[in-house]
Amino acid sequence: MENQYETIRLEVRDYISPECSCKVEDMVNSFKHVAESTFDPVNNLLTVKVHKGMVDASGIIEELKKCGVRCEEGKSVPVKARIEHEAMKMKKPASHDHHAMMEAEMKRHFIVAAIFTVPVLILSPSIQAWAGYTLPPSPAWSLLLVLTASVVVLYGGFVFYKGSIRSFKLHTLDMNVLVSLALLSGYLYSLGSTFFFKAPDFYWEISTLATFILFGHWMEMKAARSASGALKELVKLIPPIANLIKNDEVVEVPTTDLKVGDIILIKPGEKVPIDGVVMEGETSINESMVTGESKPVEKKKESEVIGGTINVEGAIRVRVTKTGEDTAIAQIISLVEQAITSKPKVQKFADRAANYLTLIAIFVGGGTFIFWYGVGAGGLFALTLAITVIVITCPHALGLAVPVVTSISTTMAANRGILVKNAEALEIAKNIDIVVFDKTGTLTRGEFGVTDIIKLGDLSEKEILETAAAIEVNSEHVIAKGIVKKAQEDSLKNIKAEKFTAIPGKGAKANVGDNEVHIGNASLVRDLKINPEEYEDVVSSLSSQGKTVVYVVTNRGLQGLIAMADLIRDESKDAVKTLKELGLEVAMLTGDNKQTAAYVAKELGLTTFFAEVLPEQKASTIKGLQDQGKRVAMVGDGINDAPALVQADVGIAIGAGTDVAVESADVVLIKNDPRDVSKLITLSKKTMRKMNENLVWATGYNVVAIPIAAGILVPFGIVLRPEVAAVTMSLSSISVVVNALLLKRAKI
Repeated sequence: MENQYETIRLEVRDYISPECSCKVEDMVNSFKHVAESTFDPVNNLLTVKVHKGMVDASGIIEELKKCGVRCEEGKSVPVKARIEHEAMKMKKPASHDHHAMMEAEMKRHFIVAAIFTVPVLILSPSIQAWAGYTLPPSPAWSLLLVLTASVVVLYGGFVFYKGSIRSFKLHTLDMNVLVSLALLSGYLYSLGSTFFFKAPDFYWEISTLATFILFGHWMEMKAARSASGALKELVKLIPPIANLIKNDEVVEVPTTDLKVGDIILIKPGEKVPIDGVVMEGETSINESMVTGESKPVEKKKESEVIGGTINVEGAIRVRVTKTGEDTAIAQIISLVEQAITSKPKVQKFADRAANYLTLIAIFVGGGTFIFWYGVGAGGLFALTLAITVIVITCPHALGLAVPVVTSISTTMAANRGILVKNAEALEIAKNIDIVVFDKTGTLTRGEFGVTDIIKLGDLSEKEILETAAAIEVNSEHVIAKGIVKKAQEDSLKNIKAEKFTAIPGKGAKANVGDNEVHIGNASLVRDLKINPEEYEDVVSSLSSQGKTVVYVVTNRGLQGLIAMADLIRDESKDAVKTLKELGLEVAMLTGDNKQTAAYVAKELGLTTFFAEVLPEQKASTIKGLQDQGKRVAMVGDGINDAPALVQADVGIAIGAGTDVAVESADVVLIKNDPRDVSKLITLSKKTMRKMNENLVWATGYNVVAIPIAAGILVPFGIVLRPEVAAVTMSLSSISVVVNALLLKRAKI
């Protein structure tokens, strides 16, 4: 049972190669009381599912420390600490942003290596012969060459040696091991040629190799950090300071100190610091960064506002309704973290393949040395090709191919009000065959509205609505509210009714001007000695469309009919049309009668609908479609439709608003807009296309590069040098990141 577990989210402070992801997970899974773990190498997030009460975060951190992996609870603490953490990082980024720290370390080692590689090149006999110059004879040159090359190899490569030790503790072989093996083998060979046996040295090759590898990984980290930055931007949406109204004075206080019930002032142009309700003032607010809604939303008294959005126009006073983990931003951050640390099946496969690729590199590299040395090509040549193979067969690109795309696509979706809770949902969504919408509150507004006003007596249509609204303003019934709302929308006169009396099960009556007015159903009309069957044709026509008919009667008889219905959303027709254009079947599921369902389906252009379905039957209806071999996406409100959302291949909760933590769904749509379903499917297709492109490139690169590096083209005079291999290897890793970043330009 799910409540037996709890989730711990940790931020890893050390650089873990992407190809080590599966090994980190295997290691953590072996810890006591751990049920499951996932590691995201792009954002350095480790999610651990543990048996509740059996182990805490500190216990996991201590176990990881023994394996050389440092972690902290930077991603599992409450939103208050997250905001404070981000505020501190803005002041001291170098000491609080682990991504930036690792990138800075790689940059520092590259700069030192690059500086000392210059004298290595100048002092190298091979370069002197190629460039046509000779230094004055002196034994000091050899010693200086050894010293400068040693700085490059030992200091420049230290980040890889340190990573190798960590890899050994994880019982795995990764990029750090490959680079360390390449650098140290070339370096030790060169030392031997200098001090023990007379042979050409390898100093300049190994120095340029170290410099190119460091530069490539610095650029790769830079690119990867841009892919991981979107999650951090969500935290930065919350302003650190809020204007608290205290004793009729405005006092600046930290946002994290606000409490439910506090009244805050939000000036034009300022960010809304926290979720609340408008108490005074009117304005429009840009909510695009949270809901994806492009147009500013009008706000007035009693309107809800969301923390992190921007107040565009007027000054408003807001009462705080949510703080900490209950706020919309906190829930969004939590869901995005959950998504980027989850893994689609294709990523799990890529992780394993990347791990095995390291073994292939070492095996092929060793075989290359043995072959070329065995055919008499010489130790230096054989070593050169062996190192080239080891360097070029870096599993980094394969390890990065999927997680960078997952990180970008989930944050892209979040910025558009589409919260993907599990990365597998993005993988599955592109293969959906049929989208099933719940009717009420999804395709319709979930509220009664006036659709028709039929004039039958002396009163005009306008007067019928005015008279009905005068009575219904005193009622709380959903039909009454719909009539009053229509009158307000049409800016009709507010007529006062007197002696209002509710007639249970039938309607209501009141005096409006000189008339006693009755409003209600056919039973009420019969009580007034009026035969409703006289109007059976028009009533039957309206009823066949799933509409509820309200009769309006005055002293002068039946004046007219008001037809009410659950209004179809303006966006629903576009949603159905777009999904059909994507080649998908669209269906509707409702508990309403077949007559009502048929009318709504016809209006939306649907040929498939399921009517009179009880809540407990919804899941079995979805299963029935699955039994036909169809992959089903179910779209509902996440409460009444929970079993169906769980049963579906992809469960989509729509209209979550500021309550985004919907447990039963795979995807949560913040807005009440069914068109976002097609956006999700479009994003899924583009995401999987990027993943496949990256996997094809990363795999194809190795298929081509390894034989060339091993010397297959030597008979044609083509030899791939280690430094060229270093550039190629780095470009392969950077290319998958850049290709993933291009996803940001995609239109969804």
